[in-house]
Amino acid sequence: MLEDTFYFENNIASNMKNNYYWSDNWSNDFYITLAKYGFISTSYDTVNGLVLLPELQYEYAILDFNDLHISTKVKKLLHNDNYELRMNTSLDEVLDKISAKYKDNWLKEEYIKLLKNLYNDYDEKNNFQVISVELFDINTNELVSGEVGYKIGKVYTSLSGFSSREKKYNNYGTLQLILFAKYLQKNDFEFWNFGHPHMEYKKRLGCKVYSRSEFLHRWNKAINN
Repeated sequence: MLEDTFYFENNIASNMKNNYYWSDNWSNDFYITLAKYGFISTSYDTVNGLVLLPELQYEYAILDFNDLHISTKVKKLLHNDNYELRMNTSLDEVLDKISAKYKDNWLKEEYIKLLKNLYNDYDEKNNFQVISVELFDINTNELVSGEVGYKIGKVYTSLSGFSSREKKYNNYGTLQLILFAKYLQKNDFEFWNFGHPHMEYKKRLGCKVYSRSEFLHRWNKAINN
């Protein structure tokens, strides 16, 4: 049904009464198809078991890299030499730390299994790849901040993340975001899709809010580049 562009545009994208849908299809192909159409999928426990919960949001937070705002505190951290940003070296640890931080989060066993399957099976046709972003303290080799998301074409979409609560790592979560934004910009990504716009840190970072239709217009052009 999603492959029918006319149906999607006239019955789903333009339907501003609905944003959540559900499915018991946990296949790689279905997840990627949902992502291509702008859905961000989480999961939901029902009496009949866990279901995939795709959301076509009413609004999206988008970071254009020229709008990136770096606070004074993070500017100071950028001059330190005790950290290293890595990609795709510690997915399991990132997922474990997210789960530890958010006890009732949607990263359930079946969803984690799906993410790992996607991570290990790069989809060249759709240019889809699950990405693990990791900030390490190089003195201790401790993972202090990280997130998981995916790229399609020239857009990266965040799913979930964590940062250490130790006082010595104050603002390292924001540092990780800044470093990764710079990485995306350097590698010619069009923008960063942060999903829901309502969290204050996204605004402080420089995100702007786009309506569903505005987002999909930019999204469709960028993922097909």
